[in-house]
Amino acid sequence: MIAIAIDGPAGAGKSTIAKTAARELGYIYVDTGALYRSIGLNAKNVGTNLQNDSQVRMLLNSTKLELRFINNEQRVLLNGNDVSDDIRTPEVSMMASKVSAIPAVRAFLLDLQRNMAVTNNVIMDGRDIGTVVLPKAQIKIFLTASPECRATRRYDELKEKGMDVNYSSILEDIQTRDYNDSHRAIAPLKPAPDSILVDTSDEALETSVGRLISIIKERLV
Repeated sequence: MIAIAIDGPAGAGKSTIAKTAARELGYIYVDTGALYRSIGLNAKNVGTNLQNDSQVRMLLNSTKLELRFINNEQRVLLNGNDVSDDIRTPEVSMMASKVSAIPAVRAFLLDLQRNMAVTNNVIMDGRDIGTVVLPKAQIKIFLTASPECRATRRYDELKEKGMDVNYSSILEDIQTRDYNDSHRAIAPLKPAPDSILVDTSDEALETSVGRLISIIKERLV
């Protein structure tokens, strides 16, 4: 099986690029961030105190996550309910950042993520795919862009969905999440030593997609 790891900060375009590349190559796309978002959503809904180890364990013991691929699109089921759309809010993004810093949560999700790459050719994106989840991935890409560029992309995306959002708040959330993700004690966000660094700040997203697909195809030959 071939595994392609795409890591990078929030809003860098990982999901769009990974989904497009997976569709073109005939691979399974795995959005690991959706798993952390789902746990964050669950914690928010039941009022879990993330500073309390016993409450976190209780949350995980009652959490069932399932990835399904419908018409080549990943859908996330949380305790039997499709939450694929519910997890895409700024509030849930911040909850995802908080739960991702908890070792028990990362351990809970590790096997689920790795098992996807055992029987499928995958393109998997996240924060620690190339460094922790799939350290032997054949191709590793670290995708980034300036915080301002990422905030603009996220703002436009949420506005298109009809959400009432504020650019300054989104930028602040992204900067906070960048700091939290890169400074957490376990599996911090950082490029793998053998990853390819790609900055898409000055590119249209469509251009970035084409560039990443070219990089992947060159290295699969």
